[in-house]
Amino acid sequence: MSNEELQVWVEKVSIDSFGVPFRHQATFNKRLSSTGGRYFTKSHDIEINPHQLDENGREEVEKIIKHELCHYHLHLAGRGYKHRDQDFKQLLRHVGGSRFCSSLPNRGGRKVLPYRYVLVCKDCGMKYMRKRKVDTRRFRCGKCKGKLLQQTLDSPQKS
Repeated sequence: MSNEELQVWVEKVSIDSFGVPFRHQATFNKRLSSTGGRYFTKSHDIEINPHQLDENGREEVEKIIKHELCHYHLHLAGRGYKHRDQDFKQLLRHVGGSRFCSSLPNRGGRKVLPYRYVLVCKDCGMKYMRKRKVDTRRFRCGKCKGKLLQQTLDSPQKS
């Protein structure tokens, strides 16, 4: 789908759901990773994540468009347009937009590191999995306040 087709779609959703025209720019932004879309309060433009369309289809993207249009119309009307505002919550419920978008699979963004370290309590044997190295002189077991030993997962246990 092109930006021109998205623009027409957003204008149609705005008229059908809100009864007010959308007079600004709607575009796709493929750099969006953790959000479905965003509304800019200074320019009043809307950006939509094209990966949502690829992964979740038109229905999900239409809910995202309605969400962003709620921000848009409420902001221009001088009413509460932020997520925590009651005006926003009521309008979103009324038009059938989504409060949160569906999550996307990790697309080569931030890599999730596996656990590399295990902290083992000397007294009770409680194990704590950690991704980062921990200064065991500063921390104690949360269960019994015992001393902790740090081990790496790829090496055998040290005594």
